Amino acid sequence: MNQDDIIKSQIHKLEEKYRHSGQDLSSYLDGLLYQKYLTYWDYIHLDTLLSLQVPRTHFPDEEIFIMYHQITELYFKLILHEQKQLVEDKSQDLSFFVERIRRMNSYYKALISSFSIMIKGMEREQFLRYRMALLPASGFQSVQYRMIEIYATPLENLVHLDDRETFTGKNTIEELFEHIYWKKGATDITTGEKTLTLKQFEFRYTPRLLRISNQVKNSTIYHKYLQLPQASKNNEELINALKELDVNANVNWPLMHMGSAYRYLAKEKAEVDATGGTNWKAYLPPSFQKIIFFPTLHSEGEKETWGKQWVDHIFNPENKKI
Repeated sequence: MNQDDIIKSQIHKLEEKYRHSGQDLSSYLDGLLYQKYLTYWDYIHLDTLLSLQVPRTHFPDEEIFIMYHQITELYFKLILHEQKQLVEDKSQDLSFFVERIRRMNSYYKALISSFSIMIKGMEREQFLRYRMALLPASGFQSVQYRMIEIYATPLENLVHLDDRETFTGKNTIEELFEHIYWKKGATDITTGEKTLTLKQFEFRYTPRLLRISNQVKNSTIYHKYLQLPQASKNNEELINALKELDVNANVNWPLMHMGSAYRYLAKEKAEVDATGGTNWKAYLPPSFQKIIFFPTLHSEGEKETWGKQWVDHIFNPENKKI
């Protein structure tokens, strides 16, 4: 096929595409003719992106703090992008499933490896000062992180460990959500009452999180795995990828937060409260929460010691790596 024939074929395809749009192909070609050339900075909205860092103090390291959290939220959005594809997929195609889990793991690995920026990339003295201008805001209020958990596994697996055995499997989404583990991480350390941080978060996001929870009630990623044909469920590559995702999301990622909190909030016998009053020592350790997205994929021994060795490493006062 020569070049003219290729162009004629492409024009025919365009005519078919726009046949029922209300405008003929000529109108769309006029639009293409008048359209400006696309630039890199316009395509990714670079000027807007670079204007989104608005520090509340004069401390230089606050800008690092803002940018890193913005980068983190973009990675969370990438993870959710893959999760939504899996949740909506009806094909039960094994290669599709494995590839989406692999992508999520690659995003988590990038996040985990980059967290040294938070652990070692800011001056502690600056952080302890500018953080006071951020109250009661807290990373606890990341709704995308909560959405990732809800898309990954049934709410039964997200109920606080102390309450988990009291639920029979017949509870409503609303009942389960009321006992979700992270709510206990944002209660006042002295009174046990909800912090302002939690009250703000619940007011803004509870309707959305409940809506998502009901939408994926029987189609979380864990459900999708359990619904696969037996041969696919036994696939070693898929099982290993899901177990890796579990560890990345529920051990390694919280561990990095532990390292950051330990460095800035508990070093040199100068322990201070986290922003928002969250009880980070009780909330962040993976072994305290034992949140496991895909419980049947892990042995009883693995579940029993979930995250313990990493948390012991963090709390070891002789540890010089933090």
